Amino acid sequence: MYKDGKGVAQDYQAAMDWYLKAAEQKDPVGQRKVGALYYDGLGVTQSYSTAMGWFLLAAEQGNLHAQRKIGLLYEHGQGVPQDYSMAMDWYRKAADQGDVAAHQNIGWLYALGLGVPQDFGKAMKWYRKAADQGNVIAQSTIGFLYQQGLGVPQDYGKAREWYRKAADQGDADSQCNIGNLYHLGLGVPQDSGKAVEWYQKAADQGNVIAQCNIGDLYHLGQGVPQDDRKAMELYRKAADQGYAIAQSNIGDLYDIGLGVPQDDAQAVKWFRKAAGQGHAICQFNLGNMYYHGRGVPEDKAMALEWYKKAADQGTEEAQEMIALLEQQGNSATEEKN
Repeated sequence: MYKDGKGVAQDYQAAMDWYLKAAEQKDPVGQRKVGALYYDGLGVTQSYSTAMGWFLLAAEQGNLHAQRKIGLLYEHGQGVPQDYSMAMDWYRKAADQGDVAAHQNIGWLYALGLGVPQDFGKAMKWYRKAADQGNVIAQSTIGFLYQQGLGVPQDYGKAREWYRKAADQGDADSQCNIGNLYHLGLGVPQDSGKAVEWYQKAADQGNVIAQCNIGDLYHLGQGVPQDDRKAMELYRKAADQGYAIAQSNIGDLYDIGLGVPQDDAQAVKWFRKAAGQGHAICQFNLGNMYYHGRGVPEDKAMALEWYKKAADQGTEEAQEMIALLEQQGNSATEEKN
């Protein structure tokens, strides 16, 4: 009541006082809730180790929520050394009592091979247990496993069915994935209009991939009227959340002058944002801007630095520019001699 502010002003300290009264009487729910406040740092200084102590008291009495929380602490190495095997043990305890989220967590460990040999078949088994009880993450992940053919034969139709279960519960990632299936014509006839419809559902929830993909469709005029200004608007929403591909696309539009006045300085600004996140094409583009002195003073040394970053990721054009700069450097040395 005090924790959630139901019927009274929200007061985490008061909530802690009441939970402690119950916990001190060995009530497992009270013990778990004290642990939860320490886990989240609500009304107390956050302390994973203290949370672990309270969760253990509750878990030893069979509290499945506490058992799952202990699994999370071991999985992420919070308050205890990271130990995926211990995480699996505790998730199994909670799962054996029917905890849906624990089923999903076990599937995750099998899918990534954390604490157990990687096994997509077993991952699917556990995800299915959770998904059949409405767990959105499990439903979406099953869709992904069918789309990629991991642990099951690749089946875009089944992928869409499982994405749809999660999407109908409002899962933005699944809405975006359905949009992608329509965009690419995977398991359904290619339909840019339906792609936009599903991308929009996800984009309205702030999904950066969907925002960027709708921007692409506006840029290309697929499923919507061609509109680079609208594309820029959508790219900007994703870029402001740090999405490197959208930042790159904004740089391209400024570089060429599509939907906005051509502006080398703005192009450099957005290429730099993406390049700083390791986006190889933008690293190459920044190298070009320095090489030609566009939006920045001409600086062959800086150009070389960015070309090398791009080349280290396998960008062939960057490797060619490095060779050109080295050749120019050697020619300049020979002329001096």
